[in-house]
Amino acid sequence: MDEIIPNLYFLALAFCIVAFLYSSVGLGGGSSYTALMAILGVHYLLIPTISLTLNLIVTSIASINFLRGGHGRIRLLLPFLITSIPMAYIGGSLHFPKDIFFLLLMATLVLVALRVYVWDRPELRLNLTSSGKLAVSLLIGGILGFIAGAVGIGGGIYLVPLIIILGLGTEKEAAATGAIFIWLNSCAGLAARVGDFPDPVTILPLVLAVIIGGVAGSSLGANKYEPRTMQKFLGCVIIIAIAILLGKMAL
Repeated sequence: MDEIIPNLYFLALAFCIVAFLYSSVGLGGGSSYTALMAILGVHYLLIPTISLTLNLIVTSIASINFLRGGHGRIRLLLPFLITSIPMAYIGGSLHFPKDIFFLLLMATLVLVALRVYVWDRPELRLNLTSSGKLAVSLLIGGILGFIAGAVGIGGGIYLVPLIIILGLGTEKEAAATGAIFIWLNSCAGLAARVGDFPDPVTILPLVLAVIIGGVAGSSLGANKYEPRTMQKFLGCVIIIAIAILLGKMAL
């Protein structure tokens, strides 16, 4: 890794903008950070580590605010965490070959794009028994935890609509669960990737960019934009990343 993070300051500026836009509508933006790093050629072993670090920072404030507001329901969150935390650690401990990592990352980004552009209004509702909901929660938690540890995408963008579809909670409770879910999975994934962590000074511009963008967006732009519109706008970054990953895999 001769140049650990190419275009560092341009990347920091892009992260600041993404953090501002996402936080203005109460979102995190982990998938966009990961996509931007793939586009700008950050070393593939560092993409999950940096993304999980930024997820941890962005969701910390949201998690605290949701818990203070009384929206965090431990009983709702626990079934997902039982499987997600160990799977996030397992995913983070596996060092995939470059081609396999990019394939996994591309597949994950394709699912994010489908979620943003196709499945943006989850109106489906499943009428499951309590044991059925528990089984589905355990399965979803394990899958999303593994993805978080392996590629650095927290999984909140999938989890929130699934909670509503399963009838497990309200939109605010789903959002609270998503933020706390991402935070805890990021901790587990990072614990497995301690040896991959770059010099903190190296990623300091990215960390500061996310903090500045997140604080500015939440204070100046709160509730100013439609969340679905913002997701679709920033989804363009994900589409570009998918195209670039396809090109890399074809070489």
